[in-house]
Amino acid sequence: MARTFEKPLYTLTTPDENKQDQDLWEAENLGGITEDNNRLPVPVVWLLLLTVLTAFAITQPLWGQRPNAAIYAEYVRLMNTPEIMAIQDDKAAMAKIVQMSKGVHPDNEHKGEAMTQKGGVEAPHAGESFESEMDYDALRDRHPVTMDDLRIIKPQIEALMAKGLDLEEYSVVGDMVVLANFEGNFKKDGSRERKQPWWDKGYLIDVFYVTYFFVFVTFVIKCLPPSAWQPKHNH
Repeated sequence: MARTFEKPLYTLTTPDENKQDQDLWEAENLGGITEDNNRLPVPVVWLLLLTVLTAFAITQPLWGQRPNAAIYAEYVRLMNTPEIMAIQDDKAAMAKIVQMSKGVHPDNEHKGEAMTQKGGVEAPHAGESFESEMDYDALRDRHPVTMDDLRIIKPQIEALMAKGLDLEEYSVVGDMVVLANFEGNFKKDGSRERKQPWWDKGYLIDVFYVTYFFVFVTFVIKCLPPSAWQPKHNH
């Protein structure tokens, strides 16, 4: 099959092969079903694009959001409070922890302390990072845990906090808290940032596949005779 790229948006097929395709189109009766060579209506094209863009816009915050240890730090802290320890039922205790954690980001209170007590000089506590713009409430809602889950990951998170490590660089995978498998920019100490970048939330590969789909479909369509030619269907 010969291809030409002189007018790729008009046709990708050479004139002689276009003639062969047209003759075959005319010769095949397809059981009496006739197919014209019309272009896809423009409104349908825009509807298809709108569908893709809408799907990405709606699902973008959900794709690939891996739970990191930082979103459960407040849960772990609350587990040691008398108010939670006094609750005997695990489900009730977990519900209370979730309620008390709403709107709480591990940086917020500490930032306030830094601004009032240290003349505006911020120094993160163990396990905190002032660079995060994550919506912890949303991430907690997407990755709920039970009290038993918390009991398992609690010592691991507390161990990381005791070392002064950034909890956002650690992912919660099942019953384990492990170093995230991301490698971002180099930090001042020479190590790599292990946080999930904003552009890689799991949907980047889908952008590739959607682009591949449209390019491939366009290629196939442009290999057909140009839409300016219409079959006569033996009329």
